[in-house]
Amino acid sequence: MIRTLAFVLSLAVPVAAAAQEPYPTRPITVVNPFPPGGLADLTMRPLVGPLERILKQPVVLVNKSGAAGAVGMQSVAVAKPDGYTILVSVPAISLLPEVDALFGRAPVFSRDQFTGIARINADPTILVVNADLPWKSLKELLDDAKRRPGEITFSSSGIYGASHVPMEMLLEAAGGLKMRHLPTSGGGPATTAVLGGHAHLWASTTGPAAPHIKSGKFRALAVSGVTRHPHFPDVPTMKELGYDVEYYLWVAVFAPKNIPAHAFQALQEATRKAVQEPDFRSAMDKIHVPIAYQSADEFNAWWDADARRLATVIKRIGKIEVK
Repeated sequence: MIRTLAFVLSLAVPVAAAAQEPYPTRPITVVNPFPPGGLADLTMRPLVGPLERILKQPVVLVNKSGAAGAVGMQSVAVAKPDGYTILVSVPAISLLPEVDALFGRAPVFSRDQFTGIARINADPTILVVNADLPWKSLKELLDDAKRRPGEITFSSSGIYGASHVPMEMLLEAAGGLKMRHLPTSGGGPATTAVLGGHAHLWASTTGPAAPHIKSGKFRALAVSGVTRHPHFPDVPTMKELGYDVEYYLWVAVFAPKNIPAHAFQALQEATRKAVQEPDFRSAMDKIHVPIAYQSADEFNAWWDADARRLATVIKRIGKIEVK
């Protein structure tokens, strides 16, 4: 009996030691499930340097795009929950499981496979059109769409994606208008589609759109926040123009569920410090994206509420078959 107890205790010692293994001791990979150029990329890239200085280990940002973000998200959902593979994402992490449910498909991943480390920002989208086009206001655009249903094209980061949803919300709020949808694989390609004339407009986050608004290549017509954007005070909100739309495209950092508590705490604390670093704040200011940091507890509660709201929008949109 004594020998048996001693054997059991001897097995427990390595497990306990492993649980308290110092973190981090090697490079950390941050998966961005979208192509370069979108808000997740523009937010995370300047955050990597401060995180490396704080964690004292390399932090490698890897773009793993595909299926509107599902490929990269699923890869992190099933990754070993040791704190060395984490995710940066936008609301698509909430939207994609709802789309699978809408079509009766087995989910590629689920929200409960992740835990939020922190929210970094929560930016309204800004509706931009190619400046060579004639629309000078949202009313002119929507009046034209009413006259020519299905002829005006908007791009997005993907079907049911984080920039598709606000466009569908606007079209519904405007009386069920119809536009042609050109989905792409991310914010960068969606921007390129409008710049190149393959699409007329899109509901962009301010990060990708700001330089092109400044250069005069894009014309901003409206924002989806409840108040005007601090960097674009002359651009009206959709609500003040009479359209009941309120939507924010946020960026947050996630870890696989069951990450060790000490690793999670280290990542949360490092992120909290990193967003306060002057070089990161300067990078966000340059792309006109206000920081809207939330710690893990606050963000996870907020994320639950936001996901429920987005689920309602997906159900209202209904099934969209890819042609």
